[in-house]
Amino acid sequence: MARPDFEIHGSRVKAGERAYVDIPLPGLYTETPVNMRVHVLHGRREGPILFVSAALHGDEINGVEIVRRLLLQPHLRKLRGTLLVVPIVNVFGFHNQSRYLPDRRDLNRSFPGREQGSLAGRLAHVFLGEVVARANCGIDLHTAAVHRDNFPQIRADMSLNDLAPLAKAFAAPVLIHSAPPEGSLRHSGAAAQVPIMVYEAGEALRFDEVSIRIGLRGTMNVMRELGMLVLKRKPPKPSAVVRSTSWVRAPSSGIARMSVGLGDMVSKEDVLAFVGDAGGNGEDPIICPFNGVIIGRANLPLVYEGEAVFHVGRTRQTSLLEEHLGAMQDGDQFSLPEIVEEPEIV
Repeated sequence: MARPDFEIHGSRVKAGERAYVDIPLPGLYTETPVNMRVHVLHGRREGPILFVSAALHGDEINGVEIVRRLLLQPHLRKLRGTLLVVPIVNVFGFHNQSRYLPDRRDLNRSFPGREQGSLAGRLAHVFLGEVVARANCGIDLHTAAVHRDNFPQIRADMSLNDLAPLAKAFAAPVLIHSAPPEGSLRHSGAAAQVPIMVYEAGEALRFDEVSIRIGLRGTMNVMRELGMLVLKRKPPKPSAVVRSTSWVRAPSSGIARMSVGLGDMVSKEDVLAFVGDAGGNGEDPIICPFNGVIIGRANLPLVYEGEAVFHVGRTRQTSLLEEHLGAMQDGDQFSLPEIVEEPEIV
């Protein structure tokens, strides 16, 4: 017996077919219509419904490239279940190359939103109701903010029994246990019984090839774990689990000379950077408060006193991190024949 059609926003997609649906959003003040495009891949065989979304913040473009490559994978022809892919959630911010919407609100603090709310609230309401509510689980793809960089990491509430094995299966170098912030997509997803993990990697408005490949591989790992894809592969390296993180801030205003980079393992009392003035009149060190790994870093060397410069995660699993770093450097991280790769973006 054939699977029933998948229904979304008045459209029906038959089993074994793929299509896209344009969901109307508030238009521009130039009377130009705006739509959020949802790619629907409805497998012939029964299985879970997974959504994958990108550009919830409009300037976070790594995820857009990840889902573009995902949609090109020939293995999706044998998909079990249903895959919902939204390459660009925040269409307004993406068009303006901005993290925010035109009303200056952060979409990822505007959930669940309201039909009669602000522009951000209305977009959140549409995405939550039309896409997220139809899924069993989700992967939301992010990067750091402008002038900041994130080491590839998964953020998930590991107390959720349905989500924990999927977050581990993604096999990012770092796995951070974190409760979802109020107003976030993760928070509203949990309230709707749709567990969501967030992949963070790279910098806003920049493509990072390593982050993109890890994100593509990780998404397909999750689909394999869910039984949506049958892939032959070597078991992925387990993630280094981080149970708490902390931002280390500049002790004074000035120009920072960074001493460590993303993914570096650091010890308590290590000097992470020096902050001095343009005239060379002395420097203040930025000291690491505990043992861990650098999971986020400011790229702009011009800092104000109190500005967050390094994001450090507490972990003792240094050997796992060394394995991941070695694989990222020599290419083993991506030597999976079942994933169709493209030439590197340089």
